[in-house]
Amino acid sequence: MCTSLRISHLRRSDSRQAGVTLVELILFILIVSVAVIGVTRIMNLTSVASTDPLREKQALALAESLLEEVQLQAFTYCDPDDANAMTANSPAECASGAQGLTPTAGETRYGSPRFVNVGDYHNFEMNPADAIKDIQGQVIVELKAYTAKIFETEELGGDRIRIDVTVSVGDLSVSLTGYRYRYAPRAI
Repeated sequence: MCTSLRISHLRRSDSRQAGVTLVELILFILIVSVAVIGVTRIMNLTSVASTDPLREKQALALAESLLEEVQLQAFTYCDPDDANAMTANSPAECASGAQGLTPTAGETRYGSPRFVNVGDYHNFEMNPADAIKDIQGQVIVELKAYTAKIFETEELGGDRIRIDVTVSVGDLSVSLTGYRYRYAPRAI
């Protein structure tokens, strides 16, 4: 008789522990739902913000490339194509007149004759309608929505040029400033 009481008592306690109550199930679903919503909001926030660094890096790379291209050009008193370029001691001694901050007639960045002096790039622009192009004139497809502007300012009596390059895409704008000094005015 004692053994049968123990067995029936064990069976009752086992039946009480089996399964999950409805309240426990609802609480579990609620907790998991809140956790999933939190994780998806964080993932959404990071994915939305991840496109901006790419656009900013592309704009910065384009601005750096254009600034370097301008700074590598000759900065002589005369246009390097001028007959007096190797002997001129001032812009007034150039055969074609003072160079200044404008390209020589007919010069472009892509065609022939090509830009050959720092001042040729003053007020140069590239926009989506014209497309962003490399120095050979090849369209860079990835940069269709970008605009680029180069503005130059003469300083120190014309012996230094400040070069401002601004690249924009949408509401993002990247600006770089560089300088070019006339340290060898007759070197072509």
